[in-house]
Amino acid sequence: MADNRRWWALVVIALAQLMVVLDMTIVNIALPSAQADLNMSDANRQWVITAYTLAFGGLLLLGGRISDLAGRRTTFMIGLLGFAAASALGGAATGQGMLFGARALQGVFAALLAPAALSLLATTFTEPKERAKAFGVFGAIVGAGAAIGLLAGGLLTEYLDWRWCLYVNVPIALVAFAGAWAILAPGGRHPDAHLDVPGALLGSGGMLALVYGFSEAASRGWDDGLVVTLLVAGVVLLAAFAVWQTRARVPLLPMSVIKDRQRVGAFLTVLFVTVGMFGVFLFLTYYLQGVLGWSPLKTGLAYLPMTAAMIVGSTQLAARLLSKVPPRTLIVPGLLVAAGGLAIIAQVGVEPAYVSHVLPGMLMLGLGMSTAMMTSISLATGSVAPRDSGAASATFNTAQQVGGSIGTALLNTIAASATATYLTAHAGPGVDKRLLQAEATVHGFNVATWWAFGALLLAALIAGVVVNAERAPTPQGAGERTPEPVDTLG
Repeated sequence: MADNRRWWALVVIALAQLMVVLDMTIVNIALPSAQADLNMSDANRQWVITAYTLAFGGLLLLGGRISDLAGRRTTFMIGLLGFAAASALGGAATGQGMLFGARALQGVFAALLAPAALSLLATTFTEPKERAKAFGVFGAIVGAGAAIGLLAGGLLTEYLDWRWCLYVNVPIALVAFAGAWAILAPGGRHPDAHLDVPGALLGSGGMLALVYGFSEAASRGWDDGLVVTLLVAGVVLLAAFAVWQTRARVPLLPMSVIKDRQRVGAFLTVLFVTVGMFGVFLFLTYYLQGVLGWSPLKTGLAYLPMTAAMIVGSTQLAARLLSKVPPRTLIVPGLLVAAGGLAIIAQVGVEPAYVSHVLPGMLMLGLGMSTAMMTSISLATGSVAPRDSGAASATFNTAQQVGGSIGTALLNTIAASATATYLTAHAGPGVDKRLLQAEATVHGFNVATWWAFGALLLAALIAGVVVNAERAPTPQGAGERTPEPVDTLG
């Protein structure tokens, strides 16, 4: 019975994680409709995305420690209810300020929810084979969530209304809440876990400054005074945070979490993978809609093959091999395959190239990235003391969010610069301006995609050098006969 309850717990945890991940992209396709409906300016519309990632990325470390302090199940359920309420508020927005505030609230509760979900998974599945299967499912969701969000955004926007891209979270969250109430038992609190207030202020402040700075760089440029000030302040605050963590009685981020070689390798790998991936999703969406003129629904459907490839990579490749081979033999080849997919995508032109370039590139990207991501998740949360599982999970999620924010800002800036340079170089009398604009836009996307290709190669190099474990670790204190679900399951 306990085994069955563990797998039902996986369903609940996976459902919540899917909601959090897909909400990072589901509004992308709906954004033009929301902008027109609420009279947003071009300068302000980015806050629909930025308000969410800013709160989410900036508060993750704090959310992870609250999970250790208040209990994983309690934090998980509070996060679900708060996320549902914030989503309903955003769907009912009557103005841009109300929508921005609701998206920020979503980020706050996502910062509670995501670390609790991952730490619940890590402490529920401790037997190696079961753990591999569970993390395969979770890895597929983490990898495919962004693509599923684009598909869902296209469907909801085309057939209902952009507001349903937010309303849809309410039933999902309530179903997950009911499942958590029925399946997950109270527990998971650690009496020696205390809230490090100075660490929370320094760490969250530093992350907020960095995420905000990178987000603003996309529109303001890297040499803008506000951007430079934010990035410098973020680095200084995070440096102060690191020093404080070596002196705090109960640190927000225990040094044991980041001293482990395998976890550091996993965190850095995920950071650079998401640097490359988030911008590419955005470019592909604009290429399909803006250059090829596809509808939101058709654009969303175009991502289905990549989603299928992600599921295969996580559940059929990584999950089956994780307990049998060294982790880097999954991560490195996976990232090289994904980088090969980007190399194909980076060669598209203004003519339709979905079948010849985008589709094979997406399949390679999905298969390789999901294999690497699922293995990295297992490395990031393995061999962590139960009392620090929330902090380790939050650090993993932070690497994702920071990587995504950096990648979106950096690659957008590179694409815009390459587009402007191309326009200047090729403008002249008798040139078809519409065709030139399309060619310049695609050129900018291609240049930025090559940079994303480089980020994945760097991630593969880091994984090959740093990750040297013979097998993926399991949580501390886990035994083969008595896994640790007593903390999380009734």
